[in-house]
Amino acid sequence: MATTEIVTVQRRRKYHWPEAQLNFWIFIMLVSSAVILGVFAYLTAIQNTLRLGVPWILPYMITISTLCIIFIIILLGLISQRQLLPGIVVLGSFILFVLWLTGLIETSIQLYGPSGAVNSYCGSRPNTEIIDSIQTAVWLANLGICTDFRAAFAFEIVGTIFLLWMMVMAYQVNRDDFD
Repeated sequence: MATTEIVTVQRRRKYHWPEAQLNFWIFIMLVSSAVILGVFAYLTAIQNTLRLGVPWILPYMITISTLCIIFIIILLGLISQRQLLPGIVVLGSFILFVLWLTGLIETSIQLYGPSGAVNSYCGSRPNTEIIDSIQTAVWLANLGICTDFRAAFAFEIVGTIFLLWMMVMAYQVNRDDFD
């Protein structure tokens, strides 16, 4: 009897990621995620200290920024093993993009929305005629909260744009469009 031997040859496609752009993206996303995580954790602690209700956007953005940091750690692990696939990056970036965009929209509503928005309390200054220590402390705390909220909003914009950029970059890597 004759035996037939089947030989399969597997070729691993190598994807060439632009190192400088990838490192820049990782750095900016880590900074954005860390700032958002810190700011919203701080705001949650303030709400809990004052025994006020915590708006859903605070734990939501804490969770999303933590997920982004975990995604970046996974990417770093895949990069170290030279197994970073564009499909994984596109899928993860798209999911995070949708989540970050949702957070960005809600943060903008909380910051610049109609009545009772955070920004409406940011312009108040203490009475210069009567400056006592409690009124000044309240004003400084209010100013800090406003600054933190604005910084988080700015980093959410940056993070959302950079996630969109990563989807485009992964698509270009998949097509071998980089020189």
